[in-house]
Amino acid sequence: MVVFRVDRRSGLPAYLQIVHQVEQALRMGALAEGDKLPTAAQVAATTKVNPNTTLKAYRELERSGLVEVRQGAGTFITRSLATPQTAPESPLRARLGEWLREARAEGMTEHDVTTLFDALLGETFPAAAPTHTPAH
Repeated sequence: MVVFRVDRRSGLPAYLQIVHQVEQALRMGALAEGDKLPTAAQVAATTKVNPNTTLKAYRELERSGLVEVRQGAGTFITRSLATPQTAPESPLRARLGEWLREARAEGMTEHDVTTLFDALLGETFPAAAPTHTPAH
């Protein structure tokens, strides 16, 4: 089960943070087709956001075709966004993990890493905008 984190200082609305976290979990294979998302009440309890915020996020995910709301049963994942490159056994993922551990050992903070990543992402994919929600 996914556990959501909402950063009230990020400037990104809480419902979009939830949407992005589900999308990221789908890309990374942490969520798969058929998985059940936590209820709005469960999300509210862990994030301290209004349950309607979660419902808004789930409606957005439903519009995107990523989830299905089953009346009385819950909200379920309908498709994955995972690719072979994001799978846990992917060589690219392993190399990135090694680099992150090295960066941490060299004293880089999460903010340093996300700043560097965003800069290089912009150089490599000029039309790309940051897609993550950094935790500071």
